[in-house]
Amino acid sequence: MKKLLRAVLLGALMLPMMVAFSACTESEPAEYEQITQSHAKSIMDNAKDYVLIDARTQEEFDQGHIKGAVMIPEYEIKDRAKDEIPQKDTLILVYCRTGRRSKIAAQALADMGYTNVKEFGGIVDWIYGIER
Repeated sequence: MKKLLRAVLLGALMLPMMVAFSACTESEPAEYEQITQSHAKSIMDNAKDYVLIDARTQEEFDQGHIKGAVMIPEYEIKDRAKDEIPQKDTLILVYCRTGRRSKIAAQALADMGYTNVKEFGGIVDWIYGIER
């Protein structure tokens, strides 16, 4: 009986430590940062090294895009990012038409381990000029 009581007490004492340890070892969900378009424009004007991703289709891209953008449709991010952006700490700016696909693409990049991903919405709201 004493052995059983000792085992129950030991288990009761260890349970909180095991729960705390498991909480500490669970990984945080990967995240990207959502920024304003003016902040994105400031980065484009001042940063030397960044990748600007247009997450729209080729047809949309051909109708007009932000200068310097690389077109990688959001549905191709998982297949193409590792080859086109080999460094996981690269500053990456992502946009699309309205912001829905850029959020999907930005989250996919974060899930792949990219640590400096910034999403800034859609080109429909972009007031800083586009090129064709």
